[in-house]
Amino acid sequence: MTEDPVCGMGIDKDKTRYHTDYKGKTYFFCSQHCQDLFQKDPESILKTRKYDSAEKSRKVVIVGAGQVGATFAFNLMISGLASKIVLVDINKELAAGQVLDLNHGLSFVPPCSVQSGDLTYCEDADIVVITAGANQKPGETRIDLVKRNAEIFKSLIPDMVKYNPRILLIVTNPVDVLTYVTLKLSNFPMNRVLGSGTVLDTARFRYQLGSHCGVDPRNVHAYILGEHGDSEVPIWSRVHIGGVLLEDYCPICGRGCTGEERDHLFKQVKNAAYEIINKKGATNFAISLALVRIVGSILRDENRILTVSTLLNDYYDIEDVCLSVPVLINRNGISKIIQIKMNEQEKLQFQNSAKELRRVIKDIGF
Repeated sequence: MTEDPVCGMGIDKDKTRYHTDYKGKTYFFCSQHCQDLFQKDPESILKTRKYDSAEKSRKVVIVGAGQVGATFAFNLMISGLASKIVLVDINKELAAGQVLDLNHGLSFVPPCSVQSGDLTYCEDADIVVITAGANQKPGETRIDLVKRNAEIFKSLIPDMVKYNPRILLIVTNPVDVLTYVTLKLSNFPMNRVLGSGTVLDTARFRYQLGSHCGVDPRNVHAYILGEHGDSEVPIWSRVHIGGVLLEDYCPICGRGCTGEERDHLFKQVKNAAYEIINKKGATNFAISLALVRIVGSILRDENRILTVSTLLNDYYDIEDVCLSVPVLINRNGISKIIQIKMNEQEKLQFQNSAKELRRVIKDIGF
């Protein structure tokens, strides 16, 4: 094993096809993206210091002070993970009002600074969490949103990266497409750009399985992979409860789990956002908790495995698209992409999810 000099990911040099020679040494890369970044300015890449996990900075900037951004700020403040939280919004009065409300609760939480600001506050930020964008309307799919939000990102991301924040976490939908758009617009190494992906979908899947089986969802291990949206894929073949594969747990459970029941359970997962939006107009609580988990994994250098959206290359023959797969996350962002085993049906569904997103990405000119 060796290390990608751009993003720091571990690379098997006997398997990767991305490599280049520089000053008598061969460097290996996880993707064409990282190889291209290296070849543009190898000296700058080689001199760039790695972020030390012992660094004390815990500054989080949240771009977008609407329902998701404000709820996340509230949960992040309660968690004690961040020493400084900055809310940025095109509606400055909204951001200022949210901050005022949050500051009135500071005596009840661990020490933290909360303030409003603009994109200049992204300088020295450990993480910038982007929730800004057009809202999903009742009956509208996440893909329907893409053209509106891609246009917003075309102006937002270049203005933001001038201040060189360390890691960008994309939440705005459609999150997989916008993670890819951000990666291209920012020109950051792939480890520094990730999307919230199917972390929430996976939590919903575990909740539904736990409810069906009568088990605490924290003892259910199951993944939703692919797109955060209509083509997402439940990996039934790898579900296990308390270390026992689902098909072996079913006799213990005694409730049965027919194909029809599995389909119904998955539909509840896939359609959850639509149901919530129809009932209350937006989703905000569970996604904010998912964001706390992702941000905490970075700030605390946890090496936690989460299903975030990341750039994939040579992953079940999938190339140059951002999708959710199990990823090892630490202070450097994306540390390692884990190739999970799938059965043939799951693999085909996963590949079809990638094809659909590649089509959308091409349609918007990226």
